[in-house]
Amino acid sequence: MTENILKQKPGRAQPGPTHPFEGGPGGPVRGPARANPADKAQIKRHPVSLKRVVALFAPHKGTIAVVVLLISASSLISLAQPFLVRGVIDTALPHKDLPMLGRLAGAMIAVAASTALIGVVQTWMTTSMGQKIMHTLRTRLFTHLQKQSLGFFTKTRSGEVQSRLNNDISGMQSVITSTATGVAANVTIAVGTAIAMVVLSPQLALLSLIVIPPAVWFSRRVALLRRDITSTMQAELATMNTYVEEGLSISGVRLAKTLGTTGRDATRYTESSERLISLELRSQLAGRWRMATMGIIFSAIPALIYFAGGLPGNTMSIGTIVAFTALQATIFRPIMGLLNLGVQWVTAMALFSRIFEYLDMVPEITAPAHPVALDPALVRGEVCFENVHFAYDGGPDVLRGISLSLPAGTTTAVVGPTGSGKSTLGALVPRLHDVTRGRVTIDGVDVRDIAPDVLARIVGVVSQETYLIHASIRDNLLLAAPEADDATLWKALASAQIADHVAALPEGLDTLVGARGHRFSGGEQQRLAIARTILRNPRVLVLDEATSALDNTTEAAVQVALDRLAVGRTTLTIAHRLSTVDDAQQLAVLSDGLLVEVGVPKELREAGGAYAALIAAGEELELVS
Repeated sequence: MTENILKQKPGRAQPGPTHPFEGGPGGPVRGPARANPADKAQIKRHPVSLKRVVALFAPHKGTIAVVVLLISASSLISLAQPFLVRGVIDTALPHKDLPMLGRLAGAMIAVAASTALIGVVQTWMTTSMGQKIMHTLRTRLFTHLQKQSLGFFTKTRSGEVQSRLNNDISGMQSVITSTATGVAANVTIAVGTAIAMVVLSPQLALLSLIVIPPAVWFSRRVALLRRDITSTMQAELATMNTYVEEGLSISGVRLAKTLGTTGRDATRYTESSERLISLELRSQLAGRWRMATMGIIFSAIPALIYFAGGLPGNTMSIGTIVAFTALQATIFRPIMGLLNLGVQWVTAMALFSRIFEYLDMVPEITAPAHPVALDPALVRGEVCFENVHFAYDGGPDVLRGISLSLPAGTTTAVVGPTGSGKSTLGALVPRLHDVTRGRVTIDGVDVRDIAPDVLARIVGVVSQETYLIHASIRDNLLLAAPEADDATLWKALASAQIADHVAALPEGLDTLVGARGHRFSGGEQQRLAIARTILRNPRVLVLDEATSALDNTTEAAVQVALDRLAVGRTTLTIAHRLSTVDDAQQLAVLSDGLLVEVGVPKELREAGGAYAALIAAGEELELVS
């Protein structure tokens, strides 16, 4: 998206190339481009008020005022250069006036030095301001996204979230430091240059300015050609990024090696890269003949000026002609920048729209305005589901009228067919989802009335999908208890049945776990996660099929760790093995979102009801909701 933003160097007029199509310090000048239809659609979908954008700059009003003054001063000072050159050529050199030549040469150096110094100060101020604004937006957006429910991240591609956090906010740097300040620079340079040209020679000014309309027309035609190619290139780059993500992530590499698709993946990437070569060539050559023609026309203007200066009866001095051609080469760039202002505005507002669209999302799960004061150390851990109903995104109820009590310090196992709502029920306790109707309470307090950080200290979760950050074992454990010392960490590892394994590693606690913990086996990852939960010391524990993906031997070791973890805590186990169920004090059977049986496992087995039917049907309860 940010490719549409003109990289115009603000602050001073550059002597630049012979004609404006050769590039220069600010790069080649692009003709007026079309606004991206996607940008327009984004703004239409989520309009952004100018007042809201201006509010971001409000704390920096003083900086903006100084920057505008610096830009204007630098642009005006640089316009003195052609007049100084005229004085050198017309007066100082012909008359051998060394004092004047010294003054003019000194003035030329002073102009260059002052504009360079102003440019440095201006760049520092605008970059500092831009970074502060981006920091504010970045941290606000990151914090706000953390408040979103699991449903948001389920429905949204991770790449989209990262794009808005990184690409869109980074694109604001160009808006703030180039586009905004470029307007002042372009206006000052264009107006000042035009006035200077008229002062030097009204007739030559008229002749020189004739080139502007055809230059604009040719540049626009080229921009339209390049815009279509650029859109195709962006789509191809997105495809390549997808291939990289799919083929070079740990999970992707594992899949490719096990399916034998590494050759196919390499071929896909190679073909995409080859398509980019063709697109890049087309982009660079698009309109090259038109640009070359315009370059010839533009270069012809100085030639005509020189010719006019040599005609009989002409009174213009050589210095005037040289100064005039320098001004003529300067004026095109700021005019093109101003003509692109509309596109830059649409692009900038689209960036703001994408960022504000996420900032304006109302979290499905919000912190209570007046949380109930609850000391995690004093919580008994009695959990109650009171006529609980739950539905995803307004769909049919996944849970229907569930009423279930989990006495403090006991273990309750929940079983049932796939899709019966077991995992959903467990997710309501740590408030990963909110009930549609009814309530879930801990010690009689609705979980919606407990502050999120307090609830996280009360309820611990160990799930089938263990997540370890790409850091050391120590860093992963300290996520749960930042102040814990090494002795406490080793004690937790011992309780999780993995201390001996960690101690045998060359780097011990400082061993990197690798991306998503893939340096360790599934059972080892689970035990590290259990150790982390032990450090959290929650009063309520939710075990969501924590051993369902493990082999029997590994599961036995992990189960020992889980049994130790559950001692003295209220535990809700989403079960899949009979051994886990038999050890529970209470068993709840779900079917199609309904609670169909509750009781002691042994008694329910003998009663011949729903639980007995599951066993008779050969269900091993390897079920995921």
